[in-house]
Amino acid sequence: MRSQALKKVVIVGGGSAGWITAAPLARLLCRPGQPDHCEVTLVESAEIGTIGVGEATLPTISFYNQLLGIDEAEFVRKTQASFKLGIEFSDWGRVGHRFFHGFGGFGPGIHNRPLWAYWLRLREQDPQLPSYEEWSTATVMARNLRFTRPQPDTPSPAGAFNYAYHFDATLYGNYLREHAQRHGAQRIEGTIVRVETSEENGQVTTLHLSDGRRVDGDLFIDCSGFRALLIDGAMKSPYEDWSSWLPCDRAMAVPCQRTDPMTPYTTSTARSAGWQWRIPLQHRTGNGLVYCSSHLSDDEAAGLLLGNLDGAALDKPRQQRFVTGRRKQAWVKNVVAIGLSSGFLEPLESTSIHLIMEAVGRLTALLPDRSFQPTLADEFNRQMARRYESVRDFIILHYKLTERRDSEFWRHCADMPIPDDLAHQITLFRETGRVAILEPEGFGEASWASILLGLGVVPRRHDPYVDQVDIDIVRRHLASVHSAIRNAVRTMPSHADFLASANGSGP
Repeated sequence: MRSQALKKVVIVGGGSAGWITAAPLARLLCRPGQPDHCEVTLVESAEIGTIGVGEATLPTISFYNQLLGIDEAEFVRKTQASFKLGIEFSDWGRVGHRFFHGFGGFGPGIHNRPLWAYWLRLREQDPQLPSYEEWSTATVMARNLRFTRPQPDTPSPAGAFNYAYHFDATLYGNYLREHAQRHGAQRIEGTIVRVETSEENGQVTTLHLSDGRRVDGDLFIDCSGFRALLIDGAMKSPYEDWSSWLPCDRAMAVPCQRTDPMTPYTTSTARSAGWQWRIPLQHRTGNGLVYCSSHLSDDEAAGLLLGNLDGAALDKPRQQRFVTGRRKQAWVKNVVAIGLSSGFLEPLESTSIHLIMEAVGRLTALLPDRSFQPTLADEFNRQMARRYESVRDFIILHYKLTERRDSEFWRHCADMPIPDDLAHQITLFRETGRVAILEPEGFGEASWASILLGLGVVPRRHDPYVDQVDIDIVRRHLASVHSAIRNAVRTMPSHADFLASANGSGP
């Protein structure tokens, strides 16, 4: 078995995807002097830029950082990070309306039913009942610009939320590069001009660089972004186009000067033909516009983006064209695509970094030896296909459930057909107040409820099980939880104060 173990893993492309991949692989595989030592080498070129002026993430990044033994204070300081409790959606569904997707649940519930199910029952009797968002600790914290770390051992609202980060994507890539190299990863600066494959089995064997150097390997990981140098160029894995469901095909990004207050959340504002993001960092604010070129010209997009910044622009808008979708096979022979080379879903729910980390985690769980048994690739492809499709449907949900009819783009979104699974999930919630979770490792019940309720889907019936609890008990429970959340949040520091303390500059 040892003779078949991988001896050299080669990662093509740096940036966030490349170094997110390299860091855990180096910790896992690089054991100098040991019989099972495997080299991890990353090839990148300074001539090829990376995408993004800011990144928003999901709470799963905390598990990744913990796996690597990353110190949070150092991470926050070196990546100019801020904390994130969720996403505020403005003008989605209808102009003038806003709602919040907070990290964590609504709770605690009663008898194994979520609290929002009891909220639905009470709302039928009392239309003036406060919004369901009042029972989300993360949402109340965000609205009040508060932040502290959760206290999971405390049975109170102080532990009933999750958090993620905003950070500078370039600084994050550099930070992980340092970490990976400390743990044995090697970096090669160079431009790949030719990919050599075996005539015997079609596997990639060698990368040829412009200066004549050769880079040999066993397992090749394609983190080359939209170029998809290996998975498309060498392996010819076809791309599945999802633009019929997600019509936006371009994005413009630009940083601007940071303005106060420092919000602990991402903002997504729907525009006439797409949406605009706002990501607050310590040293600046990341901004971007995702749009459909059939309904908005590039010049109009640039003007719209620049006209809706909080501070002075620090650069010119950078455009990126894309086609939403995924590779039908992200793992072919001895090539595994991770990041943009494997697929693209617009960053509406901050899933880009998350999907990279998911792919790395699944790759390490299914790590091959040099025999490259096809069943490992089949299982990886099955898992990642299901994961991408689940995220796809969650994003489509935001567009489909619009009440807006003020532009051709939104009329198209309202009328477009959607995947059968998503149609089922919407109908189930609208008719019965139940959430169907088709991907257990995807967005949870509270997230689906947040978006469905936020976009105005009020169930016609509530779960009859909640009627088994006396209505006065339900009222007292919701009132008690509501008060506890308010009291807990009132004692928390502001996001700005906590951030200053977290990166070592506070009192």
